Amino acid sequence: MFKLLKKLFTDPELHKKKVFLRSLELFKDLSSKDLGFLVRSLHSRTYKEGEVIFEEGDIGRAMFILETGRVELGMREAASGKTRKIFTLESGDFFGEMAMLERLPRSASARAIERSHIHLLYRANLEEILHYHPRIGVSVMTHLAHLMSMRLRHANKLALVHQPPTYG
Repeated sequence: MFKLLKKLFTDPELHKKKVFLRSLELFKDLSSKDLGFLVRSLHSRTYKEGEVIFEEGDIGRAMFILETGRVELGMREAASGKTRKIFTLESGDFFGEMAMLERLPRSASARAIERSHIHLLYRANLEEILHYHPRIGVSVMTHLAHLMSMRLRHANKLALVHQPPTYG
C-alpha cells in the first residue's frame, strides 16, 4: 500500500497531468487529491496530424481535453456534403462535451491538424465519479454547465450578427 501511495505522489507523469488539469477552468475548484483521482479516470491518446478524432453523426461517449497540439472542428454543409471548418482548438481547450449530457449524434467533426495529445473523459467514468465521489462530479458538471452556457451565449450573438435584415 505504501509503495502505491508513494508512486501516486511521486509519479512525474501524474504530477504533470495534475498541473495541466489545475490550469483549466473546468477543474479549478478541485483539490490535489481530487485531481489525482480525476487523472486516473482519464484516458490519454496522441493523434497524428490529419487523424480524425470523431465524425459528425457519431454517437458521443466522451469529451476531449486538448493538452498539446491543435484540433479543427467542422460541420458538413447540407448542399455540398463537404465539411466546413468552424473552429480551431488549442492547448487547454476541450470539446465533445455535449456527450456528457446526452447520447445523441455529434454535431460536428473533429480532426487533429497537428500532432495532438488529448485526454478523454468518458461519460461512464463521469457517471462513476458522480456516484462514488459526488463532490468531484458536481464540481465538474457545474463548471461544464457554466462553460457550455457561455458558448451558447456566444453562438447566439454570432447568429444575430449573421441574420439578414427583415423588411416589412
